[in-house]
Amino acid sequence: MPPLIVFSIVFLVFTLPPYLGFDPARSRIPPRADYPAHYPMLVGHILFGSVALLAGCLQVWPWFRARYRAAHRWAGRLYLFGGVFPAGVMVLAVAPVSSTGFTSAVGNTVLALLWLGTSAAGYRAARRRRYAEHRVWMLRSFALTTSIVLNRVWLVLLIALAPALRGVYHVDEDTLIQAAAAASVWLSWVVNLLFVEWFVLRRRPAPGAA
Repeated sequence: MPPLIVFSIVFLVFTLPPYLGFDPARSRIPPRADYPAHYPMLVGHILFGSVALLAGCLQVWPWFRARYRAAHRWAGRLYLFGGVFPAGVMVLAVAPVSSTGFTSAVGNTVLALLWLGTSAAGYRAARRRRYAEHRVWMLRSFALTTSIVLNRVWLVLLIALAPALRGVYHVDEDTLIQAAAAASVWLSWVVNLLFVEWFVLRRRPAPGAA
């Protein structure tokens, strides 16, 4: 089993349980008392997003794709219609009221729009049998899917740097932690997309090549 799948499963084992009981008191993201739809939309996004993460891992696993073509197609449908599309729509109802401030809200909203857009473009390319184009769009989509995992990595790294940065910026620890949370939102998907663009573009044939 590829390390990516193992890492994703471990991530879900540690992050998913608080939301499986549908108890707002256990939510790691504070529910908005003035916004009744906030918690249901949050839980829906997390559950559908978990489906997208696991199905996406299968989609980018070359062995699985080559050996089980029919399963690859069904996993692709699950990734889109049981994962990305519902999760992306639901996060648009949650992201604008982020508990970590305006910067995080903008970052998550842009992420959701790009996630839906790249996934829709990938599905459209597949329907038109443009499979090379489909692969590129789905790599972009999956890069955005995995942003939730990398977000935690960036957050830990930035919080670890907080004591050193506190003397530089002369702000209190709570302000630095909130800034770290906002920065991790942007880094988690911008860096992922840049990596995929490099990975994809460097393998495209040069102009004029056969």
